[in-house]
Amino acid sequence: MSPPPLPRSLYAASVDAEAVFPRLEGEHRAPVAIVGGGFTGLSTALHLAEHGLAATLIDAAEPGWGASGRNGGQVNPGLKPDPDQVLADWGMELGARMVALSYGAPDHVFSLIRRHGIVCGAEQAGTLRAAIRRADAAAAEQLVEQCQQRGMPVRYLDGTAIAASSGTSRYAGALLDPRGGHLDPLAYARGMAKAAARIGAKVYGGSPATALKREGRLWRVTTDSGSLLADQVVLATNGYTGDLWPGLRQGIVPVFSAIAATEPLPDRLLRSILPARSAVYETGHVTVYYRVDPGNRLLMGGRGPQRPIGTTAPIQYLLRYAEKLWPGLKGVEWPYGWNGQLAVTADHYPHCHELAPGVLTAMGYNGRGVAMATAMGHELARRLRGAPLEALDMPVTPLKPIRLHRLWRLGVWGKVTEGRIRDRLGL
Repeated sequence: MSPPPLPRSLYAASVDAEAVFPRLEGEHRAPVAIVGGGFTGLSTALHLAEHGLAATLIDAAEPGWGASGRNGGQVNPGLKPDPDQVLADWGMELGARMVALSYGAPDHVFSLIRRHGIVCGAEQAGTLRAAIRRADAAAAEQLVEQCQQRGMPVRYLDGTAIAASSGTSRYAGALLDPRGGHLDPLAYARGMAKAAARIGAKVYGGSPATALKREGRLWRVTTDSGSLLADQVVLATNGYTGDLWPGLRQGIVPVFSAIAATEPLPDRLLRSILPARSAVYETGHVTVYYRVDPGNRLLMGGRGPQRPIGTTAPIQYLLRYAEKLWPGLKGVEWPYGWNGQLAVTADHYPHCHELAPGVLTAMGYNGRGVAMATAMGHELARRLRGAPLEALDMPVTPLKPIRLHRLWRLGVWGKVTEGRIRDRLGL
């Protein structure tokens, strides 16, 4: 059976059509089997290969097919909770390591890209956390203080400064972190896959895992055309997690995030739209995020239908909002609209679990997957190479299914609706 084609998106239209990732045929043996070719699995494979450990990665479609190849391309620093809250939740020692890992994750991404010569339109032009309401601007100032106390190179932009950086007077203030940036996520995923294969990993596509079971001291991963015996296994399926491991799918809520992209914009518009070229995400209850890519296209992202889409028809609100920010966009064509399914956790922290001896998973990046999944791949690789659990810079916790998980679609719809009402009312 042929793997599913890449869903339509700007990224799919921009990369080489030919990506040779053969199916897993017959029985294979590997020290590490990785199920899932998104950023978590690819980063794990690449970091293992850099240390001489040749993992075998399989994906149901191809590397980058899921949300890793369809997201907004923003390389954002930090976790959703502020640093002080992280330390309150996890303690001074582990909390400080979590903060350092998450806020340093963009540097990790861009270093990896340079180290392996990955061509993916990467620009480390900073991340702007933009506040519409004055209360959110005050919260951004407090976050700046927390970050500066820890020696981070962040600064606060007042309304005048953020208007100059963004080209719109919409915002009351913003946090600027110069370590952030943006990239083409599909090209990044394919680049990691090729880099990992070049230095020893094996990467297969069109090979959905259908079963995972223990055989003595080994684990057997079965696909529809072969099997893989491994000492250790990483389940890296995130927002596309199925029932390969009991209860794992119930540990996260899959949420579709949608993106619309313009045609290449003329110079007269580019001078007024996001002059700083940073990645921007708003701090509203329903996040809108955007960037300008190296091809001079504006990409606007936000919540949309909780089903796959392939045009801008279901996300017209993003186009209207873009015109509200920059009225000069009226009449501009938006030829691309698509979405992907990321994963959200109940506590808004990424979750790392050791499901059984030799079976690891990391998932639930809550919209920060480009940077955090790359960083978590590094942490998983450390554990697979023998680091003790307590040495990892993210907590390894028991798997805990979310209550009433079967109602997740209704819950997502309710939260998005509530958030839009609160944003509209300024609450």
